[in-house]
Amino acid sequence: MFDTLRRFEPELVEIRRSIHRHPELGFEESRTSDLVAEKLTSWGYEVHRGIARTGLVGVLKVGSSHKTLGLRADMDALPIHEATAKPWASQIPNRMHACGHDGHTTMLLGAARYLAETRHFNGTLNLIFQPAEEALGGAQAMVDAGLFRRFPCDAIFGMHNMPGLPVGQFYFRSGAFMASADSLDVTIHGKGGHGALPHTTVDPIVVAASITLALQTIVSRNVDTQHAAVITVGSIQAGDVANVVPATALMKLSVRALDRQVRKLLLSRIEDVVRLQAQSFGATATIEARHGTPVLMNDETQTRFAHGVAASLFGDSHAHYGAHPLMGSEDFAYMLDANPNGCYFFIGNGDGEGSCMIHNPGYDFNDGCLTPGAAMWAGLAEGYLKA
Repeated sequence: MFDTLRRFEPELVEIRRSIHRHPELGFEESRTSDLVAEKLTSWGYEVHRGIARTGLVGVLKVGSSHKTLGLRADMDALPIHEATAKPWASQIPNRMHACGHDGHTTMLLGAARYLAETRHFNGTLNLIFQPAEEALGGAQAMVDAGLFRRFPCDAIFGMHNMPGLPVGQFYFRSGAFMASADSLDVTIHGKGGHGALPHTTVDPIVVAASITLALQTIVSRNVDTQHAAVITVGSIQAGDVANVVPATALMKLSVRALDRQVRKLLLSRIEDVVRLQAQSFGATATIEARHGTPVLMNDETQTRFAHGVAASLFGDSHAHYGAHPLMGSEDFAYMLDANPNGCYFFIGNGDGEGSCMIHNPGYDFNDGCLTPGAAMWAGLAEGYLKA
């Protein structure tokens, strides 16, 4: 397997860097989708396009088995201006692949080519190339468009690079692996007026300040201490000048949990605290949910299977079971909600000097991950769809 994939490696590097030069935001991945479709078609895949606008699925059937498998990669970039100054840096201002989706797409393409040439499996392989992972709900959009009805998957897998971990090593955890993420807009409606006459106003800034402090008691006093939870007030926007009390204030909240019931508790208590705090000042408040990603839950059987594949391919020292959960969120959680028999795992993107965390202008996907990542995908396919 590795000898074959290494033969592809120069082409994979060029594909990855080509995608990196031309980043596209969520639901705008037309060029990337075209490239993926052209490659898959040339290798003999049946390609289905336009799933959640720019998403696509490549299907390859081998043998007579009715068993099916889904492997997923994301394609979208972020609205960040790149600062790497590398020869393959983004050619589009304020757009860059700052999360490594260019590498994710390329790793799955590498496996696609290998599996099409070798065909050492028996069943149906569904390669899912997802748009709009970055807080736009692309996974849910694909599910809503009939992804698993049109392309049934007995199991599904997703993989993400992780800076700070050694290149080509793999990390797994069953159960809750990544947190839910809810974004809330809270608008405080007070009464504006002259800054010299505060007694004639209902100051929404004071209300927002009180709410900010009160929200911190939810995690410290309502959530079981054995559970992780985060409520962050990331923005408070109100007023323009010093001597005017504004009529409204806008608060932007990020809410995260690693347990579904804790997530429900947080959202319920936030509503109570916001409404009652505002009422105590004579103001009112409205809450608008902008985005919500569920807790990512890995199936234990499939997680142990994936860990076993990694250990077989790379050795026990490069396959880590029981990785720590993260408070970051992941759109693949929608797919696991719809099809729970699956697993999401990490591949190390490098832990040496200069390694940069994702969503940073200095980040770049490590091309040293391309061959091991493609091998992991191929090993999952060959292991799950045994010939």
